[in-house]
Amino acid sequence: MTAATPAAPRLTRRGAVAALVAGVAQDLHAAAEIHALLERQFQAALRHRGAELAQLAEELTPALDAMDARRRQRVALVRALHGPDATMATFIATQPEPGRATLAANWGELERLVVACKGATTRNGNLLAEQFTTMQRVLHGGDGTYAPR
Repeated sequence: MTAATPAAPRLTRRGAVAALVAGVAQDLHAAAEIHALLERQFQAALRHRGAELAQLAEELTPALDAMDARRRQRVALVRALHGPDATMATFIATQPEPGRATLAANWGELERLVVACKGATTRNGNLLAEQFTTMQRVLHGGDGTYAPR
């Protein structure tokens, strides 16, 4: 006979609301930290600091994984509270003041930071790809674009 696995505790409506508000606050803090790491990553890439790039990747991966887990929880909680098509805007609109204004401001700032992080990620990826392409040309010869005729 095997021991039964304890069931996850069921959240009350109040608990779900508290988890959503706390998750936004955690993600706001995490997004700011991730953005700072991405800026450090860009500087390390510009200066060809491979060891620092590796260390930053080790820091970014768990931070991004945790943020994604909170996002998935947030989506599930909002849908459980307000239906399958509900969004954070739906949830925020149902919150009483004064908490609604604070939550709306935090959510707006989180959205802004996520867009900034996506932009920084694209910029960093483009720089690294350009550096890789340049190194491939140096090591293996170019395509003849700049060769004398």
